[in-house]
Amino acid sequence: MTLTIVTDNDQAPRRPPADMADRIAYGMTRGLRFFADTFFAKRYGHRAVVLETVAAVPGMVGGMLNHLKSLRRMQDDRGWIKVLLDEAENERMHLMTFIAVAQPNAFERFLVLLAQGLFFNAFFVLYLFFPRTAHRLVAYFEEEAVVSYTSYLAEIDAGRTLNPPAPPIAIEYWKLAPDATLRDVVLAVREDEAGHRDVNHAFADALAGRRTDLPHATELLASAPPTAAAVEASAGRVAA
Repeated sequence: MTLTIVTDNDQAPRRPPADMADRIAYGMTRGLRFFADTFFAKRYGHRAVVLETVAAVPGMVGGMLNHLKSLRRMQDDRGWIKVLLDEAENERMHLMTFIAVAQPNAFERFLVLLAQGLFFNAFFVLYLFFPRTAHRLVAYFEEEAVVSYTSYLAEIDAGRTLNPPAPPIAIEYWKLAPDATLRDVVLAVREDEAGHRDVNHAFADALAGRRTDLPHATELLASAPPTAAAVEASAGRVAA
């Protein structure tokens, strides 16, 4: 399977919506992007802290529901559960990293509680009844994440945002050089998000035909663009 993409730039390939479900997912994504741009503007560290608390939800919800489905049907999950749970753990590590960069204020902490509570329940219902749309929504979220981290890099490169040493947790997790900086961290995070984008598009495509014999996750990872290797690398880091 080959992803059909329209490329805005080298780091942010876009998938044009193919049907009504895709258009709904894309519309929701653009609406949330407008909110994030309005509220956070160019405070990219604070944006990352708040949004990564939400980004870590879909993989956990998808992994849990696929786990329960595997138990009910007494069938193999085709490797989907591990990929989704690895994604959730990877996003959680993004949060742990950016907490060391930008401490959220009291209102942002309240926003995290509100957003996580609302989004978890809404995404749970969406994935339960419309898993393809759920994966497409996540893929569009990740497309926007790639754009945001690219903008973050531009701010660092232009000197408008400080480029301090990378937090120790990031150096250990991504196996960065001892003298790595925030810029190196943002590059690593952007690569992770690009991998999640490609994998979730691939999962949505696999579910589009309402097949009961879904392909194995490793097959989907192999057929997705090279950036999907970030997810497999993430799994290796978690296992380590």
